[in-house]
Amino acid sequence: MNLKKFGLGLVSAAILAGCSAGGASNGNTVKLGGNFELTGNVAAYGSAMDNAVKLAVEQKGKLLDKELKYVSYDNKSEKTEVASVAKKLVSEKVVGVVGPATTGDAQVSIPIMEQAKIPAVFPATTGDGITLKDAKNPESVYDYIFRVCFSDNYQGVVGAGFVSQKFPNAKVAVLQDSASDYSKGLAEAFEKTYTDAKIGGQIVAKETYQSKDTDFQAVLTSLKSKTFDVLYIPGYYEEVGLIIKQARELGITQPIVGGDGLSSEKLAELAGNKANLTNVFYTAHFSAKSTDADVQAFIKAYKEKFGTTPDSFSALAYDAAQLLMKAIEKAGSTDAQAIKKALAESTDFDGVTGTFTMGKDHTPVKSTVVIEFQNGEEVSAKEYSAQ
Repeated sequence: MNLKKFGLGLVSAAILAGCSAGGASNGNTVKLGGNFELTGNVAAYGSAMDNAVKLAVEQKGKLLDKELKYVSYDNKSEKTEVASVAKKLVSEKVVGVVGPATTGDAQVSIPIMEQAKIPAVFPATTGDGITLKDAKNPESVYDYIFRVCFSDNYQGVVGAGFVSQKFPNAKVAVLQDSASDYSKGLAEAFEKTYTDAKIGGQIVAKETYQSKDTDFQAVLTSLKSKTFDVLYIPGYYEEVGLIIKQARELGITQPIVGGDGLSSEKLAELAGNKANLTNVFYTAHFSAKSTDADVQAFIKAYKEKFGTTPDSFSALAYDAAQLLMKAIEKAGSTDAQAIKKALAESTDFDGVTGTFTMGKDHTPVKSTVVIEFQNGEEVSAKEYSAQ
């Protein structure tokens, strides 16, 4: 797969009444919905994604010769609000939804979208099995749930392969967020792959922290007493940025490797001075360093509209919106059954995060890149796959 070159509660029956068939935009309007974390703990992700969907819809203008409208609401990075927003979008008769941003938030919206029979495309929910009713059964696919990103397991596997190639025979320490399914999923896949017979690597230390922690001195002091060559931190930028800063200040100079949760302009700000963000690597979906014409056109348009460079999450949301709109065009109507069929049959979709085909599990088959930072700047983005 070619990557762009450098990149539950019960649902109220009253709320869903009359919406069981999905695809109910009226008259001369096709309405898409957004369920995003515009404030709260992961607002940097949600806001970037919401902006990207706005851009995609604005560029499209019309769909099926009708006015194209996008309505989005703030779920405040809180699961109860995620459910409220999902129900509100159902009541507004959107024909498809993009978002939420995180795996945990997306899980709350799934039963609502499924019961309402409204297709939902998740930009960045990398959690393993998110599109499946039973994560252990690849045949148990949700009818209306899709994503455009790779899974935690996949990027954990890729991360392990990258470390084994970049740092041969490295002894690895793992620092994971014990409160995050995302972090635990990446850590598990990384550890399993890195220590298997093919690589034969060593995990010499394992420590944990919790989301929203800000003081990591104790756990980092413990790690500093261990002998290791690479530190793997599968977490989100909010905590990992601070961890990098405090680790470097403590004299932990070893390379740091993470997942796509580090993809934010705020990572450098949180990490402190530029020197701290040296020998830092993470798996990602997209690189703004791409020379591909379509990628550069997206970057230019996004910067002109929002005044900032789009990150991986912006790019994924842009692709999610484009994929949904293409599916509606292919369906030739706003009928939910036809749209979800078109989504499932998507092949060779050419997006800014790469070219991909939708897998049978409603997860795309695609490659990833590993971003390298030196002295606070992105210096390379190389393609890797789980081979």
